[in-house]
Amino acid sequence: MKYNDLDLNNWKKLDINIDSLWIIGERDKSGKHANIYHGNFIPQIPNQLIRRYTKENEIVLDPFLGSGTTLFECEKLNRKFIGFDINAEIIEYVNSKMSLSNFNKFEIYESDVTNEKSFIPLMEKSIKNLKAKKVQFVIMHPPYMDIVKFTNKKEDLSQITNLSEFINVFLKAVKNAITYLEKNRYFAIVIGDVYKNSEVIPLGFYVLDAIKRNFKTKLKGIIVKNIEGNRGKLGKGGIWKYRALKSDYFIFKHEYILVFKKEF
Repeated sequence: MKYNDLDLNNWKKLDINIDSLWIIGERDKSGKHANIYHGNFIPQIPNQLIRRYTKENEIVLDPFLGSGTTLFECEKLNRKFIGFDINAEIIEYVNSKMSLSNFNKFEIYESDVTNEKSFIPLMEKSIKNLKAKKVQFVIMHPPYMDIVKFTNKKEDLSQITNLSEFINVFLKAVKNAITYLEKNRYFAIVIGDVYKNSEVIPLGFYVLDAIKRNFKTKLKGIIVKNIEGNRGKLGKGGIWKYRALKSDYFIFKHEYILVFKKEF
């Protein structure tokens, strides 16, 4: 592939996971990574995707910055970074984590990324500051509806309880983000399913269907990710197994990583 720096002459030694099932022992806790924010995702995910789909000094955009997982991986891998989050407190936290770093090839802002009037001026400012016109990879890890409420702002995706409304609003964020993605480059969405009213809502499948219906893209992968170190969902004995057996459901241990290629 011409969109990465991988040395295919030594392909047997590369630790890039090309399987559609990722079983991860435990989250990477090295460097700036800290599990302080409910819903932050496994650093191994952006690490794998950034190395697979970008070259050094290219730009990664993360519209749902959270506690900075993708930014910290970009710092490690020498990629430029643009990030947004609706939570002002988490933006302050990430800035504090980066305050003593020599890495300065990043732009992060508070913004509602579903709102063009909020997002576009900041995005234009960011790419100008990084001396670019487009980004080369987009990674999105949005809230899974209202399972975890991150702020009290009505614009926050985590305040949405209705599936159709969530999909419609999330599509605005996708549109705004991938407008700035170069044609024939890649974007990934990390998403999990939810359980509401005694029923599984396959949120990942709904998101996948909506992307394919609304944007000219090719689906390049549906990766199922499981982290074994998440003891709260292990289900091996204890209260989780008891509750599942007493009822009729199965314990969630997975999320999806949906990888698309932009064709417009």
